[in-house]
Amino acid sequence: MLQSRYTESTIIEAGIDEAGRGCLAGPVYAAAVVLPDDYRNSIINDSKALNERIREKIRLEIEKEAISWSVASVSAEIIDEINILQASIRAMHLAIQGLNIIPELLLIDGNRFTPYPNIIHKCIVKGDGLYMSIAAASILAKTHRDEFMTRLSETFPHYKWNQNKGYPTAQHREAINRHGITSWHRKTFHSSNQLSMNL
Repeated sequence: MLQSRYTESTIIEAGIDEAGRGCLAGPVYAAAVVLPDDYRNSIINDSKALNERIREKIRLEIEKEAISWSVASVSAEIIDEINILQASIRAMHLAIQGLNIIPELLLIDGNRFTPYPNIIHKCIVKGDGLYMSIAAASILAKTHRDEFMTRLSETFPHYKWNQNKGYPTAQHREAINRHGITSWHRKTFHSSNQLSMNL
């Protein structure tokens, strides 16, 4: 089972994580979650380790049981302007801002973060597999983003975003080769390990 807290003190901890950083299309999402100190759930884990049905089930429980939670996103257009790392951090800041209480400690999944005003933070590599609040944030960020991309797929069915959620699958790349890109695609994502787009 994941650890429930980073510290033994009673300070208010918020777990923070993002989803969609490696996608070719769509916004990047981030979530912030404050769980009760005594909250336990043996199923909660890094969102990537759970199937879609379980993620959706746990999402409802997190949203019900959390002391506070918030989800935010940053558009593909902004990603192109400021780069994906900065856009991910901006989404995290927006999610923190959306909480209805002020945390005293931010637990950030990963190793890069810009300090949020007046709140200390700890960056934890693979934190979504270590701490329950970060894992909960990863689940909310992932499920909210997947829901958005599934709805968007109804307008842009060629790209099968209901299946690939904007990630660089062979299916997605082939659709871009056939139909070009949309306003939802990240135009700066043209490196060799993702996709070359003639813009």
